[in-house]
Amino acid sequence: MMKNCLFAMALLSLALTGGCAKGGNGIIPPPESVSVSAPTGISAAAIYPTQSITLTATVTGTSSTNLTWTMTTSSGASCTATTCGTLTPSADTETATYVAPASTTVVTVTATLVSNAAISGTLGINVTVATSVSPATVNVGTNLTQQFTAVATPNYAPQTFTWTCLVVPANSNPQACANFSPAPGVSSADPAIYTADDNCTGACVQIYAAPSVDTAICSANAQNCAIAKVTPVSFRVPNGTYAFRFSGYDNNGQATAAVGIFTVSGGTVTSGVEDELTSNGPTIEAITGGSYTATSSDQNNSNNAGTLALTLPSGVYPNQYQVVVDSSGDIPMIESDGQGTGSGIAEKSSAPSLLSGAQTYAFGFTGWDSSGNRVGLAGILPMNGSGAIAGGQMDANDNGNATNLCGAGPCNLTGTYSADSSINGLWHMILTAGSLNLNFDFFISLGTAGKTNPHPLTFYATTTGPIDTTHPAVSGTMVLQDVLSQTYTNAAFNGTSVSALTGTVTEASATCTAPPCSNVSLTLGTTDGTSGGTGGTGNFTGLFDQNNAGSILSVAAFPSGTQSPNPYTYVATNGNAGRYVFQMLGNPNASTVVPPIPFILYASGANRGFLLDQSSASVMTGTMSPQGKGNGILGPGDWVGTYAAATAASGNSGANPIAADLLLTFANTGACTSQCAAGTLYEEVNSTLTPVTLAGANPSYSIQDAGNGTIAFTTPAQSYVTYVVDTSGPSGGCSLSNPTCAIEDFFMIDVDRSNQNPTIIFARQ
Repeated sequence: MMKNCLFAMALLSLALTGGCAKGGNGIIPPPESVSVSAPTGISAAAIYPTQSITLTATVTGTSSTNLTWTMTTSSGASCTATTCGTLTPSADTETATYVAPASTTVVTVTATLVSNAAISGTLGINVTVATSVSPATVNVGTNLTQQFTAVATPNYAPQTFTWTCLVVPANSNPQACANFSPAPGVSSADPAIYTADDNCTGACVQIYAAPSVDTAICSANAQNCAIAKVTPVSFRVPNGTYAFRFSGYDNNGQATAAVGIFTVSGGTVTSGVEDELTSNGPTIEAITGGSYTATSSDQNNSNNAGTLALTLPSGVYPNQYQVVVDSSGDIPMIESDGQGTGSGIAEKSSAPSLLSGAQTYAFGFTGWDSSGNRVGLAGILPMNGSGAIAGGQMDANDNGNATNLCGAGPCNLTGTYSADSSINGLWHMILTAGSLNLNFDFFISLGTAGKTNPHPLTFYATTTGPIDTTHPAVSGTMVLQDVLSQTYTNAAFNGTSVSALTGTVTEASATCTAPPCSNVSLTLGTTDGTSGGTGGTGNFTGLFDQNNAGSILSVAAFPSGTQSPNPYTYVATNGNAGRYVFQMLGNPNASTVVPPIPFILYASGANRGFLLDQSSASVMTGTMSPQGKGNGILGPGDWVGTYAAATAASGNSGANPIAADLLLTFANTGACTSQCAAGTLYEEVNSTLTPVTLAGANPSYSIQDAGNGTIAFTTPAQSYVTYVVDTSGPSGGCSLSNPTCAIEDFFMIDVDRSNQNPTIIFARQ
C-alpha cells in the first residue's frame, strides 16, 4: 500500500514539473494571431463606393498590439487612392478607417504585427453597388402613368438615383422617352413616373436608375443595373378571355358568390357568362358587354387602378367592380355598384384543352347551408380523362359539425364531369359523397397542366343545384395536384410555408359585440419532413398572427418553451393521396396554454394546399402556400415597388373589402421617407366605395429576416401585419447584399383591436 502511494506522489510531482515548463499553470498559451473584421451589420463583401467604415484588428497570443496596416489590389498590386481608396490607421493602430474609392473594386486589407512580421490578418473588401427597378416588367396603357421605384444594394448605400428612360425600337437608335420624370441627370430619391405616349411595340421601353454614388456604373457594368422593361399597349386589360371568381354579401347581409368568364376585345368586354349563387338559389346569366376604364384621377398610377363593368340582365349584381391591376395583368377586384360588398379576382384563362387525360385536383370550397350557417369543404378529385371521378376524398365542416354533411371524414368522393356543349371554357361536374349530391359549374382560369410549381392549372367552381339540408351552396377553387414529382408522405412537406385562414365568429363576446364577426390568421411555419415527432408525426414550428374579432394574438411563436413534446404536428393520412392533419393556431402565449386545433389539408403540391378547420364553428378555411424563394435574409430594400392589394375573402357581411394601389419605397436608414408607404386605397363601407389617399408614418413598414413584418398608415389610421409568400431572386434565398432579390407578393391582416371584422388581403407586384 505504501509503495502505491509513493508511486502516485511521484507521478503528481512529474505533472507539476511539466506544468512549470509551460508557464507554471499547465496552460499552453495560444499562438500569436491577427484577425481583421468589418463593423457589426456591415458586410465586407458589399461596401458601396465612397463608404467609410472602421476596421478592427483583434490580436491574440501576445501583449504587443502595434500593427502595420497595408492594402493591395485583388491581383496583389500596390494601391492608389483611385484604385483602392484610403486606409488610415488610428493612433493605437488596432483600428483603421477605410474609405472606398468612387468606383467599384476589390481590395485586400492586411494588419501585420510590428513585433513579428510573420503574423498578420487579412480582410477582403468588395466595393460594389447595384440597382434594380420595380416593376421589372409591365404593360402600360396608352396615355396612362406608371410609377417606378429603385433600390440600391448594399442596402446601406444612399438611395438616390439618376434615372434614364429610353425607347429602343427595332432596328432604330434609342431615343429618350417622350414623357418621363425626373429629368435626365437629376439625382432624386423620389419614384420615377412614366407616361406611355411613345410609338413602339413590344418591350421597347427601358428604364434604369444609376446610383448617386457611382453614376457611371450602369454604362460600365450593365449587369449591375437591372433594367425595367415596359410594353406600351393600347389597353391596360389586353384582348383575351378572363376567368373570374367573386364572393361577398348583398345589401340584406345575405351571402353571394359568382364565377364566370368574359372576353375582352379592343378594350371592351364583348361577351361572357356568369354563374351566380344568392340566397334565392343559383342562376346562370349571359354577359353581353362591358368595359374597363382607368382611374384617370391618379396621376402617378392611373395604369394600375380602374373600373370593370359587366353588362348583365337588369337586377343582377354585382355588375361593377373597382379593380387594381398588377404587373402580370391579374385583376383583383371589389364590388362597387352599391348593391353589396365583396371581392374576387379575374385572370387570363388558359386553353380548355389543358383539361385532358388523367388529372387529380385538390379543392377548397366555402359557402353556406340551408340555414345560412358557414360551410367549408376540402378534398381531392381524381379525374380519369374520360369524364369519371373515382377514389376521391373530402372533409366537411358545417357550422362546427364535421359529420353533418357526408359523415365522418374523409368521405369517399365520386362523380362525373363534362364540357359544356356550347360555352367554351365552361365545364359541368356532379360530386357524390355520402348523402351529398352536388352539381357544379367550373371555369378554367390560369396555369399549366405540367408540373404544378409554380403555376398549376386552376379552376373556379360554384354549385348550381338546389339549396337544402343536403345541398349546401359553396364556391371556390380547384388546383391541379402535382403527382409527377411528389408522393404525399410527410417528406413532401419539408420547408417553409405561409397559411392564410378566414372564419366567422357567431357568438357575442367582449370583442365581438355585434356578431357575426371575422376571425383571420396568418402562419409562417416550417415542416421538418420527418415522421420522428410524437406518434410518428412530423414537427411543425414557426409563428403566427391572429385577429379573432378584435382579439389580437401577435407574433406567437409555436411551440412555446413549455410545450414539450411539440403539440404542433402534421401527419399524412389515407394512403398518401394528399390528405394531412395539421395542428395549428391555439395560444402558446397564454398563461394557461391553449393547445392547437386540428386542420385538414388537401395538398396540391409540396407545402401547398387547401386548409379546413375540422371542428370549430368558426369554420376557418384558406390556403397554405410555399414561401418559395422568400426564405433567407429579407431587408427593407427587398420590399419596394407598386403592389396591387385586395381582400381575398370576407368572413361576414360586416367586413369592408378593400382594393389598394400600394407604393413602397425605401430609405437607406431603415426608416421611411414620407413616400415610404403611399398610394390609393378603395374601401367599401356600407356598400359605398370610398377612395383614400394613403400616407405613411415614419417608419411605416418593417420586415424581419424570415419574412414577417408590419405596415402602418396614418391616413387612414390602420396597422397591418404582413407575411411574405414569395420573392424573385436566387433559389438559395435572399441576402442583404443581393441586388436581384425582391418581394413579389405577401399577405396582410388588420391588427387594430377596434376592427371586429378583419380580412385577409393579398398583395402582388
